[in-house]
Amino acid sequence: MEALEQAGVRPNRQLGQNFLCDPNVAQWITDQLELKPEDAVVEVGPGTGALSELVLGKVRRLILIEFDSRLAAWLKERFRDRDDVEVHHADGARFDPRVLWKHRPLKFLGNLPYSSGGAIMRNLLSRPHPFERAVIMLQKEVIDRLGAVPRTKAYGVLSLRVQCEWKVTPLKVVPPEAFHPRPQIDSSVAVLEPLTNELPVFDGARFDELIRRGFSQRRKQLQKQLPAEPAWSEVAPKMGLLPTVRAEELTLEQWVEVARIYDEHPLKELPQKGDELFDVVDESDEVVGEATRAEVHEKGLIHRAVHVFAINHRGELLLQLRSRLKDAHPGVWDSSVAGHLDRGENYRDAAIREMEEEMGIVDLEPEEVGKLPPTEATGWEHVVLYMVRWDGKPHFPCSEVESTLWLSADEVDAWTRSKPDDFASGFLECWKLARGRG
Repeated sequence: MEALEQAGVRPNRQLGQNFLCDPNVAQWITDQLELKPEDAVVEVGPGTGALSELVLGKVRRLILIEFDSRLAAWLKERFRDRDDVEVHHADGARFDPRVLWKHRPLKFLGNLPYSSGGAIMRNLLSRPHPFERAVIMLQKEVIDRLGAVPRTKAYGVLSLRVQCEWKVTPLKVVPPEAFHPRPQIDSSVAVLEPLTNELPVFDGARFDELIRRGFSQRRKQLQKQLPAEPAWSEVAPKMGLLPTVRAEELTLEQWVEVARIYDEHPLKELPQKGDELFDVVDESDEVVGEATRAEVHEKGLIHRAVHVFAINHRGELLLQLRSRLKDAHPGVWDSSVAGHLDRGENYRDAAIREMEEEMGIVDLEPEEVGKLPPTEATGWEHVVLYMVRWDGKPHFPCSEVESTLWLSADEVDAWTRSKPDDFASGFLECWKLARGRG
């Protein structure tokens, strides 16, 4: 290939390098991205740019992640005069995906190496991820596993890990002759589209733990692989299953239900209760009455809330992705912890209670950062913002929080500037206050 000669690169079998050289296949693959001018595209393993050049100029930004140092240097030189292209010499399986959120709306493109495609997908396409569409090419066997159905040999942990987040649509088999050098096996292309409301909310970490246990010895009955409580002999009949069922016989929906049943969080079913009583206050934060959660939100009554910023030893802020079940700001990013004061409760006690309930943060004293007046942006809440230093592992109820993300202040700044609609308005006000911009 001319591009390889220009780059001075010989394909490296250890790196799983098979370069796409069929222009018709390349054009067809990029067409599946359904590109829009406002999109940014992340391409992993661009190689000589066979796909990149078909994306260039059609989107707002092109982000290339190339593991081969020789190709990365060549790509940087090739695109040095373009301010809409950035090239990273990095391993896609270890690249920090947190720097990508500020580039949304974002799509993923990858002619992934056979040797590390699964690891790359787990790093960049697992919950939480910033992508709204992905087009991937891998060996046909792996694509078959991604889209596999129960009671088949290909169905397993990889299938469920991907299908619990994405709708997988295998589209086309690509023969060896489309590549240089020719691989020994066929490749296949699939489109991945994020799921929205197709599944009930569930604890992703618990789900992953259970499917790994279930498939660790796939020929054994599931009851021998699951936790002792609750007893599978009691759970299975309620799900319409035989106690002797094996892991490969359960559908995705049934595995999600298993994860929900074995979720031990006491608040897993309680996103909020409309009959909770709050103090109604005036603009001076003096109590003037009381009302239910439903009433204060429906009528825009002034009430009280707390936000807590959890900061780790690297100075990163913990963000939470609000559950789609929330009655206000569902499905957007928010403070580490946020919640209302119950009737008669003070701000400090509410912060301590919410820290434990929402994130499992205990035995720490929150430090007050400042206070915000009630406005439309805060949901007509007097908000006291606290900060706590914490390096723990978040433990949250899936009914309230879908996922979490530690992010540096600079990345939060960039993301909130580029895509403010990704965040709850109350968080944006708290962030301004914490950054001295309020």
